Amino acid sequence: MSNALRIMFLAALGTVTALAQGKNGQAQNNFDKPFPAHKVIGNVYFVGTAGLGSYLITTPQGHILVNSDFEHTVPQIRASVEKLGFKFTDIKIILGSHAHGDHMEGDALAKELSGARVMAMEQDVPALQKMTPGGKPHPVDRVLHDGDQVTLGNATMTAHLTAGHTKGCTTWSTKATDAGKTYDVVIVCSVGFNPGYVLVNNKDYPQIADDYVRSFATLRKLPCDVFLAAHGQFYNLEEKYAKLEKGGPNPFIDHAGYLAYIDLKEQQLRAEVERQKGGGKP
Repeated sequence: MSNALRIMFLAALGTVTALAQGKNGQAQNNFDKPFPAHKVIGNVYFVGTAGLGSYLITTPQGHILVNSDFEHTVPQIRASVEKLGFKFTDIKIILGSHAHGDHMEGDALAKELSGARVMAMEQDVPALQKMTPGGKPHPVDRVLHDGDQVTLGNATMTAHLTAGHTKGCTTWSTKATDAGKTYDVVIVCSVGFNPGYVLVNNKDYPQIADDYVRSFATLRKLPCDVFLAAHGQFYNLEEKYAKLEKGGPNPFIDHAGYLAYIDLKEQQLRAEVERQKGGGKP
Protein backbone atom coordinates (compact mmCIF):
# COMPACT_ATOMS: atom_id res chain seq x y z
CA MET A 1 0.00 0.00 0.00
CA SER A 2 1.39 3.42 -0.96
CA ASN A 3 1.91 6.12 1.69
CA ALA A 4 -1.02 8.12 0.30
CA LEU A 5 -3.35 5.14 0.50
CA ARG A 6 -2.10 4.26 3.99
CA ILE A 7 -2.88 7.79 5.20
CA MET A 8 -6.37 7.63 3.73
CA PHE A 9 -6.95 4.21 5.29
CA LEU A 10 -6.07 5.53 8.74
CA ALA A 11 -8.36 8.50 8.15
CA ALA A 12 -11.20 6.16 7.30
CA LEU A 13 -10.60 4.20 10.49
CA GLY A 14 -10.76 7.45 12.43
CA THR A 15 -14.18 8.21 10.99
CA VAL A 16 -15.50 4.76 11.89
CA THR A 17 -14.12 5.14 15.42
CA ALA A 18 -15.87 8.47 15.86
CA LEU A 19 -19.12 6.93 14.67
CA ALA A 20 -18.74 3.97 17.01
CA GLN A 21 -18.29 6.29 19.97
CA GLY A 22 -21.52 8.15 19.28
CA LYS A 23 -24.51 7.93 21.59
CA ASN A 24 -28.18 7.98 20.58
CA GLY A 25 -27.33 9.05 17.04
CA GLN A 26 -25.17 11.98 18.18
CA ALA A 27 -21.46 11.29 17.85
CA GLN A 28 -19.74 12.69 20.91
CA ASN A 29 -16.07 12.42 20.06
CA ASN A 30 -14.43 14.15 17.12
CA PHE A 31 -17.70 15.03 15.44
CA ASP A 32 -18.69 17.68 18.00
CA LYS A 33 -15.22 19.07 18.60
CA PRO A 34 -14.95 22.69 17.39
CA PHE A 35 -12.59 23.41 14.52
CA PRO A 36 -11.38 26.81 13.29
CA ALA A 37 -13.51 28.30 10.54
CA HIS A 38 -11.29 29.18 7.61
CA LYS A 39 -11.11 30.15 3.98
CA VAL A 40 -10.37 27.14 1.81
CA ILE A 41 -10.04 28.94 -1.52
CA GLY A 42 -11.80 31.79 -3.28
CA ASN A 43 -15.36 32.04 -1.98
CA VAL A 44 -15.31 28.59 -0.33
CA TYR A 45 -15.07 28.45 3.46
CA PHE A 46 -14.99 25.64 6.02
CA VAL A 47 -17.57 26.13 8.80
CA GLY A 48 -17.88 22.59 10.19
CA THR A 49 -16.48 20.74 13.19
CA ALA A 50 -13.39 18.57 13.53
CA GLY A 51 -15.32 15.60 12.18
CA LEU A 52 -18.08 17.09 10.04
CA GLY A 53 -17.49 18.87 6.75
CA SER A 54 -19.72 21.92 6.35
CA TYR A 55 -18.96 24.59 3.78
CA LEU A 56 -20.10 28.13 3.09
CA ILE A 57 -20.08 29.27 -0.53
CA THR A 58 -20.35 33.05 -0.52
CA THR A 59 -21.72 35.43 -3.14
CA PRO A 60 -22.79 39.09 -3.13
CA GLN A 61 -26.39 37.88 -3.48
CA GLY A 62 -26.28 35.61 -0.43
CA HIS A 63 -24.65 32.33 0.53
CA ILE A 64 -24.97 28.58 0.12
CA LEU A 65 -24.46 26.20 3.05
CA VAL A 66 -23.43 22.64 2.27
CA ASN A 67 -24.30 20.30 5.18
CA SER A 68 -26.20 21.46 8.25
CA ASP A 69 -24.90 18.43 10.19
CA PHE A 70 -26.58 17.37 13.46
CA GLU A 71 -29.26 19.68 14.79
CA HIS A 72 -27.19 20.26 17.92
CA THR A 73 -24.17 21.37 15.87
CA VAL A 74 -26.09 24.05 13.93
CA PRO A 75 -25.17 26.70 16.56
CA GLN A 76 -21.50 25.81 16.03
CA ILE A 77 -21.91 26.29 12.28
CA ARG A 78 -23.63 29.63 12.84
CA ALA A 79 -20.81 30.75 15.14
CA SER A 80 -18.24 29.77 12.51
CA VAL A 81 -20.10 31.68 9.81
CA GLU A 82 -20.20 34.76 12.00
CA LYS A 83 -16.52 34.47 12.98
CA LEU A 84 -15.69 34.70 9.28
CA GLY A 85 -17.62 37.97 9.11
CA PHE A 86 -20.74 36.67 7.36
CA LYS A 87 -24.35 36.65 8.49
CA PHE A 88 -26.16 33.36 8.99
CA THR A 89 -29.32 35.09 7.81
CA ASP A 90 -27.65 35.72 4.44
CA ILE A 91 -27.67 31.98 3.73
CA LYS A 92 -30.23 31.53 0.97
CA ILE A 93 -29.75 27.86 0.05
CA ILE A 94 -29.01 24.76 2.14
CA LEU A 95 -27.62 21.68 0.38
CA GLY A 96 -26.53 18.32 1.78
CA SER A 97 -24.25 15.40 1.12
CA HIS A 98 -26.57 12.57 2.09
CA ALA A 99 -29.51 11.55 4.26
CA HIS A 100 -27.67 10.66 7.45
CA GLY A 101 -28.20 12.61 10.64
CA ASP A 102 -24.62 13.80 10.89
CA HIS A 103 -24.99 15.72 7.63
CA MET A 104 -28.61 16.80 7.20
CA GLU A 105 -30.43 16.46 10.54
CA GLY A 106 -29.99 20.18 11.13
CA ASP A 107 -31.77 21.28 7.93
CA ALA A 108 -35.00 22.32 9.66
CA LEU A 109 -33.24 24.39 12.34
CA ALA A 110 -30.83 25.95 9.84
CA LYS A 111 -33.78 26.91 7.65
CA GLU A 112 -35.62 28.34 10.65
CA LEU A 113 -32.62 30.47 11.63
CA SER A 114 -31.73 31.65 8.13
CA GLY A 115 -34.88 31.48 6.04
CA ALA A 116 -32.97 29.52 3.39
CA ARG A 117 -34.43 27.02 0.92
CA VAL A 118 -33.46 23.38 1.46
CA MET A 119 -32.64 21.26 -1.59
CA ALA A 120 -31.98 17.53 -1.72
CA MET A 121 -31.44 14.69 -4.19
CA GLU A 122 -34.62 12.86 -5.15
CA GLN A 123 -33.42 9.40 -4.07
CA ASP A 124 -32.69 10.64 -0.53
CA VAL A 125 -36.02 12.40 0.03
CA PRO A 126 -37.78 9.33 1.54
CA ALA A 127 -35.01 8.94 4.12
CA LEU A 128 -35.00 12.67 4.87
CA GLN A 129 -38.75 12.62 5.48
CA LYS A 130 -38.08 10.20 8.34
CA MET A 131 -35.51 12.61 9.83
CA THR A 132 -37.61 14.72 12.18
CA PRO A 133 -35.61 15.90 15.20
CA GLY A 134 -37.94 17.20 17.89
CA GLY A 135 -40.88 16.27 15.70
CA LYS A 136 -40.05 18.95 13.13
CA PRO A 137 -40.86 17.89 9.54
CA HIS A 138 -37.81 17.79 7.30
CA PRO A 139 -38.03 20.62 4.78
CA VAL A 140 -37.32 19.98 1.10
CA ASP A 141 -38.08 23.06 -0.99
CA ARG A 142 -36.54 21.74 -4.21
CA VAL A 143 -36.04 18.13 -5.26
CA LEU A 144 -32.80 17.67 -7.21
CA HIS A 145 -31.75 15.18 -9.86
CA ASP A 146 -28.38 14.00 -11.12
CA GLY A 147 -26.68 16.83 -13.01
CA ASP A 148 -28.94 19.59 -11.71
CA GLN A 149 -27.35 22.96 -11.10
CA VAL A 150 -28.01 25.29 -8.19
CA THR A 151 -27.06 28.89 -8.91
CA LEU A 152 -26.92 31.84 -6.57
CA GLY A 153 -25.22 35.05 -7.65
CA ASN A 154 -21.92 34.14 -9.28
CA ALA A 155 -21.77 30.63 -7.76
CA THR A 156 -23.05 27.49 -9.45
CA MET A 157 -23.11 24.15 -7.66
CA THR A 158 -23.62 20.98 -9.71
CA ALA A 159 -25.20 17.91 -8.09
CA HIS A 160 -23.66 14.55 -8.99
CA LEU A 161 -25.47 11.41 -7.87
CA THR A 162 -22.80 9.18 -6.29
CA ALA A 163 -25.09 6.59 -4.73
CA GLY A 164 -24.16 3.64 -2.54
CA HIS A 165 -23.50 5.14 0.87
CA THR A 166 -27.11 6.29 0.56
CA LYS A 167 -29.40 6.05 -2.45
CA GLY A 168 -29.17 9.80 -3.03
CA CYS A 169 -25.59 10.45 -1.93
CA THR A 170 -24.67 13.75 -3.61
CA THR A 171 -21.21 14.98 -4.54
CA TRP A 172 -21.07 18.70 -5.27
CA SER A 173 -18.77 20.43 -7.72
CA THR A 174 -18.22 24.14 -8.26
CA LYS A 175 -15.57 26.57 -9.40
CA ALA A 176 -13.69 29.04 -7.25
CA THR A 177 -11.45 31.88 -8.35
CA ASP A 178 -8.45 32.76 -6.23
CA ALA A 179 -5.61 35.15 -7.11
CA GLY A 180 -6.86 35.36 -10.68
CA LYS A 181 -6.93 31.58 -11.24
CA THR A 182 -10.01 29.37 -11.40
CA TYR A 183 -10.06 26.02 -9.61
CA ASP A 184 -12.41 23.03 -9.75
CA VAL A 185 -13.72 22.26 -6.26
CA VAL A 186 -15.31 18.90 -5.41
CA ILE A 187 -17.13 18.17 -2.15
CA VAL A 188 -17.29 14.38 -2.09
CA CYS A 189 -20.35 12.83 -0.46
CA SER A 190 -18.90 9.48 0.66
CA VAL A 191 -18.07 6.33 -1.20
CA GLY A 192 -17.29 4.36 1.93
CA PHE A 193 -19.47 1.80 3.66
CA ASN A 194 -20.28 1.80 7.35
CA PRO A 195 -20.06 -1.31 9.55
CA GLY A 196 -23.09 -3.49 8.87
CA TYR A 197 -23.61 -2.41 5.26
CA VAL A 198 -25.03 -5.34 3.27
CA LEU A 199 -23.38 -5.21 -0.14
CA VAL A 200 -24.47 -8.62 -1.44
CA ASN A 201 -28.12 -9.74 -1.67
CA ASN A 202 -29.39 -6.57 -0.05
CA LYS A 203 -33.18 -6.92 -0.27
CA ASP A 204 -33.79 -3.25 0.55
CA TYR A 205 -31.15 -1.95 -1.85
CA PRO A 206 -30.40 -4.68 -4.44
CA GLN A 207 -28.21 -2.49 -6.66
CA ILE A 208 -26.04 -1.07 -3.86
CA ALA A 209 -22.73 -2.56 -5.07
CA ASP A 210 -23.41 -1.54 -8.68
CA ASP A 211 -24.22 1.98 -7.51
CA TYR A 212 -20.88 2.21 -5.72
CA VAL A 213 -19.08 1.11 -8.89
CA ARG A 214 -20.90 3.77 -10.94
CA SER A 215 -20.06 6.36 -8.30
CA PHE A 216 -16.35 5.62 -8.48
CA ALA A 217 -16.53 6.08 -12.25
CA THR A 218 -18.39 9.37 -11.82
CA LEU A 219 -15.83 10.74 -9.39
CA ARG A 220 -12.92 9.79 -11.63
CA LYS A 221 -14.44 11.82 -14.47
CA LEU A 222 -14.84 14.98 -12.40
CA PRO A 223 -12.10 17.59 -12.73
CA CYS A 224 -10.81 18.25 -9.23
CA ASP A 225 -8.19 20.68 -8.02
CA VAL A 226 -9.56 21.20 -4.50
CA PHE A 227 -10.64 18.04 -2.68
CA LEU A 228 -13.19 18.48 0.13
CA ALA A 229 -15.67 16.01 1.60
CA ALA A 230 -18.51 15.33 4.01
CA HIS A 231 -15.95 14.41 6.68
CA GLY A 232 -12.69 16.25 7.17
CA GLN A 233 -10.88 12.98 7.78
CA PHE A 234 -11.45 12.02 4.16
CA TYR A 235 -9.12 14.77 2.95
CA ASN A 236 -6.80 15.13 5.96
CA LEU A 237 -8.36 18.37 7.19
CA GLU A 238 -6.29 18.81 10.34
CA GLU A 239 -2.96 18.25 8.58
CA LYS A 240 -3.86 20.57 5.70
CA TYR A 241 -5.19 23.30 7.98
CA ALA A 242 -1.93 23.23 9.96
CA LYS A 243 -0.03 23.73 6.70
CA LEU A 244 -2.40 26.53 5.67
CA GLU A 245 -1.62 28.37 8.90
CA LYS A 246 2.09 28.20 8.16
CA GLY A 247 1.67 29.85 4.78
CA GLY A 248 2.99 28.74 1.43
CA PRO A 249 1.11 26.87 -1.32
CA ASN A 250 -2.54 26.14 -0.60
CA PRO A 251 -2.59 22.56 0.77
CA PHE A 252 -6.24 22.08 -0.20
CA ILE A 253 -5.22 22.01 -3.85
CA ASP A 254 -4.73 18.25 -3.90
CA HIS A 255 -5.71 16.36 -7.04
CA ALA A 256 -3.43 13.45 -6.04
CA GLY A 257 -5.15 13.12 -2.67
CA TYR A 258 -8.53 13.05 -4.40
CA LEU A 259 -7.48 10.17 -6.62
CA ALA A 260 -5.88 8.35 -3.67
CA TYR A 261 -9.14 8.57 -1.73
CA ILE A 262 -11.11 7.12 -4.65
CA ASP A 263 -8.54 4.33 -5.12
CA LEU A 264 -8.65 3.41 -1.44
CA LYS A 265 -12.44 3.33 -1.16
CA GLU A 266 -12.78 1.32 -4.36
CA GLN A 267 -10.24 -1.24 -3.10
CA GLN A 268 -12.07 -1.51 0.22
CA LEU A 269 -15.46 -1.88 -1.49
CA ARG A 270 -14.31 -4.61 -3.86
CA ALA A 271 -12.63 -6.51 -1.03
CA GLU A 272 -15.75 -6.32 1.14
CA VAL A 273 -18.03 -7.43 -1.71
CA GLU A 274 -15.84 -10.47 -2.32
CA ARG A 275 -15.76 -11.23 1.40
CA GLN A 276 -19.55 -11.09 1.64
CA LYS A 277 -19.93 -13.19 -1.51
CA GLY A 278 -17.82 -15.78 0.25
CA GLY A 279 -20.24 -15.92 3.14
CA GLY A 280 -18.72 -13.31 5.42
CA LYS A 281 -21.12 -11.28 7.52
CA PRO A 282 -21.25 -7.49 6.95
